[in-house]
Amino acid sequence: MTRILLLSDTHSHIDDKIIKYAKKADEIWHAGDIGSVDVTDKLKKIKPLRAVYGNIDDHIAQMEFPLDNRFMCEGVDVWITHIGGYPNKYYPRIKESIKANPPKLFITGHSHILKVMWDKKLNLIHMNPGACGKHGFHQVRTMLQFVIDGEEIKNLEIIELGTR
Repeated sequence: MTRILLLSDTHSHIDDKIIKYAKKADEIWHAGDIGSVDVTDKLKKIKPLRAVYGNIDDHIAQMEFPLDNRFMCEGVDVWITHIGGYPNKYYPRIKESIKANPPKLFITGHSHILKVMWDKKLNLIHMNPGACGKHGFHQVRTMLQFVIDGEEIKNLEIIELGTR
C-alpha cells in the first residue's frame, strides 16, 4: 500500500499546509509548474518525489525532471505530464501515444482545475489536482491524496488549502 500526495502548479510556493500533508504520504507526485526547484528540494527532504517540469519551469527544473514520467507504482501503470489534456480532449503531443499504450492512471496539471475523470474508451483514470500555489486564476488551492494498493487506486480525497 502506497499513500500518494498529488500536487501541481506550485509556481514557487510551498507552505506549512502543503508540508503537513506531504509528511503523511509515502510518495509525493508533482505534475509540473514547479516554479523554483526550492519547492521540490523541500519536498524531497520529506518523502520520495516523482515530478515533471511544466511550461513555466526553467532549464534547472528541466534538467532535473522529465517532460513525461511513466512508471509503475505497485501494480498501477502511471503517466504524469504537465500538459496532457483529459478524456476526449487529449493534448496533440500525447494523443497517439496514450491511445496506443494507455496507462491505468494519467495525471496532468496546467489547467489549475481539479478534475478526476474516467476514460471509458481507454479504460483509465485521469487526475488533475488543480493548483496549490498562489499564482493563477484558481480561487481555492487544491491537492489530491489517494492510495495505491496493488492494482487498486482507492481512498481518493480532495484537499482544499484555502483561498490563494
